[in-house]
Amino acid sequence: MNRDAMSRDDMPIGDFSRRTGCAIETIRFYEKIGILPMPRRRGRYRLYETADIGRLVFVRRARELGFTLDGVRALLRLAGAGADACGEVRDLAAAHLQDVRARLADLQAMENVLADSVRRCDAGAEVVCPLIETLSAA
Repeated sequence: MNRDAMSRDDMPIGDFSRRTGCAIETIRFYEKIGILPMPRRRGRYRLYETADIGRLVFVRRARELGFTLDGVRALLRLAGAGADACGEVRDLAAAHLQDVRARLADLQAMENVLADSVRRCDAGAEVVCPLIETLSAA
């Protein structure tokens, strides 16, 4: 593609991927499901603008915090509403925090069971494998 034919703000998907730290396949997926708007095209090339970087970085950070795609959609919608949406954003964050804490409690319980099994294995006094026994218990 002739780079001179593009405006200075146009970015092909590879550049967009590098600048946002998001894989090309993920970018295409987000476009397909409507998280990102479909970019302009020039022939078969997708062209992104510098302003698109902020939206994708926002999406990537929200996903890193564990927000679902529906949660990301809600946050994107609310991000455009400014300070008026702060209460709704807080409610979304509070609900997500509750889910994260529940998962942490589950992980802590898993850690306890595995640590106990490893400790019992290390003791070597068991007739059967402690982890197999734990997994087989009703």
